[in-house]
Amino acid sequence: MFKRFCGAAAAKEMLLNHCLPLQRTKSHPSVQAAGWVLSQDIASPVSLPGFDRAAMDGFAVRSADTKGARPHAPVFLNNFQPMRTGMPVPGDYDAVVMLEDANLRGPILETTAQLHAYKNVSRIGEDICQGEAVFSEGHLLRPPDVALLSALGKDQVEVYEKPKVVIIPTGGELVAIGSRALCAGEAYEINGLMARLYAEKWGAIAEKKEIVPDDEELIREVILANSSADMIIIIGGTSVGEKDYAPKVLMEMGELLVHGVRLQPGKPTAFGTVAGKPVVCLPGYPVAALSDLYLFLRPALQKIGHRSDAQPKVSARLARKIPSRPGYLSLVRVALKDGDAEPIMISGAGILSPVARADGFVVVSEEKEGLEAGEMVEVMLFE
Repeated sequence: MFKRFCGAAAAKEMLLNHCLPLQRTKSHPSVQAAGWVLSQDIASPVSLPGFDRAAMDGFAVRSADTKGARPHAPVFLNNFQPMRTGMPVPGDYDAVVMLEDANLRGPILETTAQLHAYKNVSRIGEDICQGEAVFSEGHLLRPPDVALLSALGKDQVEVYEKPKVVIIPTGGELVAIGSRALCAGEAYEINGLMARLYAEKWGAIAEKKEIVPDDEELIREVILANSSADMIIIIGGTSVGEKDYAPKVLMEMGELLVHGVRLQPGKPTAFGTVAGKPVVCLPGYPVAALSDLYLFLRPALQKIGHRSDAQPKVSARLARKIPSRPGYLSLVRVALKDGDAEPIMISGAGILSPVARADGFVVVSEEKEGLEAGEMVEVMLFE
């Protein structure tokens, strides 16, 4: 029997209670900082732009000299300076005539537009003033943020270190991907690959270990050898069979918080701690493991890594009825087409190919006995 059986919400809360935000920080090159989280506020060291500059191609002029200029009554100027976009505007000029409003006649500039002061000029500090707040602590840096930091001359930023996650696949029937052809009863170890890719996408530095056979002592040894990680993920051996050792090992090495979740798919899930670090035990079936990754691992890594980016989601109309098991939280894969959500293979936690045809999943609460066709649902998109 499952030893610590509980609902999905309670399981998630227990896991998150044992996931503490990292306090380790480091200095990191700004140009490589996309996907990292700032550990301190950033104020601009300079004004941007640092000088009055032409906002477009044209001619720098004194705005007062253009008074009265209009298409049918041009004004002729002999005091001007050719400009290209981004060039500094000389100090004795305060506006730029666009090429479309100007006609150069030898040493004379004919303009058909009356300009006010600083028309078509980007002023000093128009973008950012020196000392102005740019980003706050906890901000997840994106590519345009990195570009802005580089424009400000910030070559280093202080960031939180990323969580270090160790992934331990278990199972005597598993074969390393690409190592050799499969024999009867064998399968390639894909859950560890999937877990590593998602952990990295969600802000962690992930390392997948070699496959560990169904051996209690070997599982214990590899956990002990990697106890310095911020999180350990064990895949397989989480149910109640004779060779499902992961929950037993957790009880002996630390604390078993959860063993068995009212989740479909994903019932044989376990959480615990070893040396105060969270250990997440995923089921061996790929779709069940995927459900756990989204429902539990994503928010856990968000908390540890100081991230708060929301999972992308859209609203859609359910194309047909979804049955579900009362008392269990159900994650149902769906494909999106023309605003409709079409359920894909509601059952079959060991069959991964339908996930590749799905765009996301719909969560059916424990209180409901399914959802009816035509209902508006929230689709959590696969990333």
